[in-house]
Amino acid sequence: MEVAYLGPIGSFSYRAVKLAFPDAKLTPVATLVDVIEAYEEGRVDLALVPIENSIEGPVNLTIDQLFHQSSAHVVAEIVLPIVQNLLVVDAKRAPEKIFSHPQALAQTREYLSEHFPQASSVPVASTALAAEIVQQHPTLAYAAVANLDAADFYGLVPLAKGIQDVAQNNTRFWVLGEKQPHIALPSTAQKVTLALTLPENLPGALHKAISTFAWRGIDMTKIESRPLKTVLGQYFFIIDLVSNDNIKYACKEMESLGITVRKLGKYCIYEGEK
Repeated sequence: MEVAYLGPIGSFSYRAVKLAFPDAKLTPVATLVDVIEAYEEGRVDLALVPIENSIEGPVNLTIDQLFHQSSAHVVAEIVLPIVQNLLVVDAKRAPEKIFSHPQALAQTREYLSEHFPQASSVPVASTALAAEIVQQHPTLAYAAVANLDAADFYGLVPLAKGIQDVAQNNTRFWVLGEKQPHIALPSTAQKVTLALTLPENLPGALHKAISTFAWRGIDMTKIESRPLKTVLGQYFFIIDLVSNDNIKYACKEMESLGITVRKLGKYCIYEGEK
């Protein structure tokens, strides 16, 4: 089995995919769009993509690509605790430039501002790439915000550990595939995710859609909107529901109202480890 993920080795996506599929062939891909396309084109059996961080919110690029450009189904969700660390070549030298993914820099903004106010933050494509940049410039006062897998892989040392500003920092990853895979992690719950497109001529359309869940006792855990990329003010909605046999009847009722319903997946949630 081959699984594509957002690389390079040492990224948080790498940590999630390694925990979930320790015996699979893991294929790093350069961008989120390329990860999804690798699965769509049949070059891999599964793909793992980040969907949301508990601090910085949804990964809109993933959501938009899945809705607008992909027919892939979600077959599992991995929730990975995120522990950020400041990695350097030489722990005796204060960093002058700190590299990382924009979300990682945002998650550690207060710590970096307090402890290294003189250092400039430089956003790059991934936390692993940040670690690679530091490794390739050992004579410069560079640092990377990344996980300890990246430290091991790129031969760096932690100047500080656990520097995220909020202790409860988690990222959700979706696994794309045809059927539920075996995942080497504990499962906590089962969920259904729907994408809804509302008709223009139905007053209170969103209220009517949500009501189909409420009166059937279906627990909705999340709703978010994204632009339809048609005209200003038109959106589609991503809704997460606790798995319930009544969801299929709610979908039929919404469709009878002219609401377009796409089931992105019914899947188990798995807890990663720090």
